[in-house]
Parts: sequence; C-alpha cells; structure tokens
Amino acid sequence: MSKISSDLALFNELVETLISEEEKNPVAGRIDSDELYDAIDLSLNESAMVDDEFKSVLREIVISTPKTATNLFFNQLFGGRQSKAVLGDLLAVMLNNSMYTYKVAGPQVGIEQEIIRKSCNLIGYGPTSNGTFPTGGSMSNYMAMVMARDAKDPNCRLDGMSRPMVAYTSIESHYSIAKNASFSGVGRNNIRYIQADSNGKMIPEKLEEQIIADIRVGFIPAFVNATAGTTVLGAFDPINEIADITEKYNIWLHVDGAYSGGVIFSNKYKYLVNGIERSQSFSYNAHKMLGTPLTCSIILVNDKKQLHDSFSNDADYLYQTDGDDFNLGKTSFQCGRRNDALKFWTLWKSVGTIGLKKIVDQQFELADVALEYIRSNPDYTLYSFDDSISVCFNYKDTDPMDLCTALYEHQVTVVGFGSFKENTFVRFVTINANNSKKDILNFFKVLEGFVEQNPALIKTKETTRERL
Repeated sequence: MSKISSDLALFNELVETLISEEEKNPVAGRIDSDELYDAIDLSLNESAMVDDEFKSVLREIVISTPKTATNLFFNQLFGGRQSKAVLGDLLAVMLNNSMYTYKVAGPQVGIEQEIIRKSCNLIGYGPTSNGTFPTGGSMSNYMAMVMARDAKDPNCRLDGMSRPMVAYTSIESHYSIAKNASFSGVGRNNIRYIQADSNGKMIPEKLEEQIIADIRVGFIPAFVNATAGTTVLGAFDPINEIADITEKYNIWLHVDGAYSGGVIFSNKYKYLVNGIERSQSFSYNAHKMLGTPLTCSIILVNDKKQLHDSFSNDADYLYQTDGDDFNLGKTSFQCGRRNDALKFWTLWKSVGTIGLKKIVDQQFELADVALEYIRSNPDYTLYSFDDSISVCFNYKDTDPMDLCTALYEHQVTVVGFGSFKENTFVRFVTINANNSKKDILNFFKVLEGFVEQNPALIKTKETTRERL
C-alpha cells in the first residue's frame, strides 16, 4: 500500500471515530488550558514517531477537540455539517490548487466565478459586478474599507492618505471594523459608532446627523458599514434608509452579511436585506448560514473596477497565460490562496438554489421553536425578537455567564452569552440546519435539568451584583 493510500485509510478510521464519538458524547470532554500539554502529547519530536503511537495521539486529539457539528453545540455563528460541502473541501485539499492563476487552478477558476456571478444576480448587482473569496468576514470588511478609501481618494494608492477620512458603523457591528480602520490608515479614532434602536438596528437619522457634523469640521465621510445580522442579536440594519443617505453624500456603502447574509437565498427572508442592490459591496459567509466547512467567505462588488484598482498588481513571474478574468490573483488581497469555492459549489450544485433556501429557512424555523418555548414558559426572560436566528434569554434568576460556563465545563452543552445595552443573557444560535424541533426542545430540557441538579454551581444575578 502506498503512503497516501495508507494515510487515507487512517483518515477514514479517524473520521469513523469522530462520528461515533459525536453520537455517544456530543460535547467533548474539557481539558483545562493549564493542563493541556500534560494531558496530550503535543510535543514535536526529533525523530520519527512509530505509526501506532502516531495514530493513538491523533485519535486522542480528535476525541478531545470541541465538537461543532453535534446537536448540543450552539456557541458560535457556525455549526453542523453539510456532507456534500465536506466532500468538496476534501477534494480541494487533495487537488491542492492555488487560486491566483488559471494556469494552476484551471476549472476551479470557473467554479469560483460561477458562484460569484450567481451571487451577484441574487442580490441585483449589474453586469459590471464581480467578487472574490477572502479568508473570512473580517478580511471582507477590510477589503471593502480599502476600496472605499481608494474610491474617495484614488491618489491614496500611490501617495498614501492625505485627507482625514471617516468611517461609520453601528455600535452593534462586528469588532473587525475598528481593526480594519487601523490597518487601512483611516484610524480607529476616525470611526463613528452610530446608535442602535431597541432591536439593535442602526438608526439612520443618527447616521446622517453624524455625517453632517463631520463635514462641517472638514472630515471626509468615506465608508458606511451596514450589518445584515449583528453578532449578538442578529439584527438587520435598514439598508434602504441607509442607502438614501450614502447616495446623498456620495459615500461607499458596504453591507456586512457575514453572519446572516445567507438570507439572499430565501424567498421568505430576503426582505431583511431589501436595498442590498444599492450597496457598493456586500459580503457573506457560506460557512455560517449555509453550513460549508470553515472558511468560505465571499465579497461582491457592484463595480469590478474598484476591486481591480485596489488590489491588482502586475507580476510577470506569476501571470503568464490567459486574461485578467481568469487570473484571480489580480483581484484578491493575497497571492497564494486555497480553494474555498469548491466546497460551496459541491453543496450548491448538489442541492440547488432551492436546497440552499431550505437550509436557511430551517434555521429561522428552529429559532421560532425556541421563541415559542421561551414565550410560553414564565421561567424565561426573552431579549431578542422575530426574524433572527440568535435567540437571547435568561433562565430564572441564574447569571448567564456562570450558567454558560458551568454547562461547558461539565460537558453538558456548549452555548455562549452576549450583552445588549444594560442586559447580559444567554445567546442561543440556531444556525445548525441539521437540527430538528426535537433538538431545540432537548436543549432547554438539558439546561433546566442541569440548573435543577446543580444549584450550587450557578450563581444568581443577585449574587453576582453583590460580588461586584
């Protein structure tokens, strides 16, 4: 047996172990961080390791790693496992193409461009639109900010920033906006955080007030970030109303749909991003609502010239055949780039656009199950709202931070907490479309049983206030 065949056989064996473990123990046994290096041999050896020992260590790592695909994982803005997408990712690893030129990627270039073309059509971008696959949602937001900067001051690409630009975003937006302002030269102090309403949506009137104030003192408004699915509440900023303002003042509008931008595939929920066609750029993560393996992020631009102007650079040693439309390195931030498109394509190709719609709709249906349960149970306090897959609540008078930590440390379920205004609560995310109504109700049963059986482990909110 060849080495590759032997290693693939080992891979299959480890996958079987993982699947079996997920069924028997949906939550991985926790290893305290200060005990990690004693619990598992992660050291790198001077000499080769015997195959059986190597296999044993790998098995231990697989069993101990947090399980993100089970019906008791609700912690992150991703979860579950779409098998056809996994198939595509495994093929991408075996093919090992870099996506910068047609010469080395071949048909994979067409796969990426087909996804981008279809996505642009779904949101109403015109024939001059295009896009690329960045390394994640944060990088998508960064690329959008750089394009906005360059569109406002084209000489900036050559001479550096010479004018004080300002970026605007909701107080509830993703933390990457601040980092990106630092990287792009806009500067963290030149971000204006706009107030959100009681549902976590940016208030357009407050945005315009701030823009007017900045213009009066000589600042140049360059970039507005709207969010389609805020990190905590899953709120959707009102894109049409924001677009009215950005068009009036000639400002780049980017819509960060990393979390919930997948609603573009749903006939029922696409209204949440009404006005998306008026934006200059839009990004979404297929590894979130659509369930492909990490990472699979897409940024679309209404005018591909902006993408080319900000990120193209000639390199004779690299671009030796074919035209710019087939040499994707001309419009991406990085040079060497793994193939993140194939796994999304294998999913989309296999289930169709209708199948992707069902994946998205299922998550909202699961959120409705959770909302109905919470609203019908007086032991719960609800902090979120309809049309979001982030369900935020508190149970009885338990402290949400202590509750989530105890559930995790005792390997019961994995769920996180969040805050909005003065409230902190459990944030339960129904993004795993493989779950059913039974799985959602089971989560609440597990949570309630744990609190009842372990009252000493969980502080009440009153105790927490006394502690502070």
